[in-house]
Amino acid sequence: MRVKAITVRIIKQFFHDKRTLAMMLVAPLLILTIISLVFNGEDSVPSIGIEQVPEPVKELLKEQKITVSEMDQGDAEQKFREGSLDAWITLEDNQPRIVLEGSDPGTNQMVLNIVQQAIQSPGQKMKPDVEYFYGTEDMTSFDNFGPVLIGFFAFFFVFLIAGVSFLRERTGGTLERLMGSPVKKSEIVIGYLLGFGFFTLIQSTLIVIYSIYVLDLLMIGDFIWVLAVTLLCAFTALSLGTLLSTYAHNELQIIQFIPIVIVPQVFFSGLFDLEAISDLVSWIGPITPLYYAADALRDVMIRGLGFEEIAINLAVLFGFSLLFSAANILALRKYRSF
Repeated sequence: MRVKAITVRIIKQFFHDKRTLAMMLVAPLLILTIISLVFNGEDSVPSIGIEQVPEPVKELLKEQKITVSEMDQGDAEQKFREGSLDAWITLEDNQPRIVLEGSDPGTNQMVLNIVQQAIQSPGQKMKPDVEYFYGTEDMTSFDNFGPVLIGFFAFFFVFLIAGVSFLRERTGGTLERLMGSPVKKSEIVIGYLLGFGFFTLIQSTLIVIYSIYVLDLLMIGDFIWVLAVTLLCAFTALSLGTLLSTYAHNELQIIQFIPIVIVPQVFFSGLFDLEAISDLVSWIGPITPLYYAADALRDVMIRGLGFEEIAINLAVLFGFSLLFSAANILALRKYRSF
């Protein structure tokens, strides 16, 4: 009888906590659906530019599952910068020359295999001259994924710690006392963000330094821009974490936000081929902060680009931070109307 009473109490408790119930029943289905759409999208098709390539080789290339376009070296370099070309092939003194975009080792190897098969099949076993527009021959998969992981870990841990810490400020009564004082809501939010932001700066710096100088991640661009992107990414997570903690009543409910807020961003950050993702969910990436942070970090660390090329990503991350901070100020109205 007592076991029955305990069982019934637990069941009723879950039915009263609609958020926990939704996380248990709906969140796994949602994530599985996203995974299915991510991995069941169409395979990405390499894009190759050619110039002065013999007709038999050109025909063999077109028979492969790739996009082949005629272009000169200037056009190829422009498309490399735009990210719309994987390789460019030409013939110089009867010697094949291949210029790879270079930022993705997997794509590099796939393109090389396709091209080498095409140029050797007519009976000419020639060793092509291979160059890299970005990256190097020694670039590893970790060099490719590393920038994304820097942004992810900075975002994830700051989000979690900020949410729990701000929640404790509320449950401990500190926030209520502040709300009862003449301090403005905007001053409270800015003060908390700057206070947490101090440790966010330390964490972001440690992550970047450790990744580049200890784990030896490929680093072609300037360190300062990697740090700037990571810090903005972490500050966005900080403002989002404090915002969502306003709607949580305990630490468990903060953790419940992870499957909805954090997990989907992983699939659209660049860890998986974004071109192969189904159109049904591809729109999710551009509305997530980690999408822009990962893109900017790759631009700096792998492609060696500077402020002008990542300015839009930095502006979007800064915009996310302002948006979440403004929403946080509005959310505090539930504690005080002025």
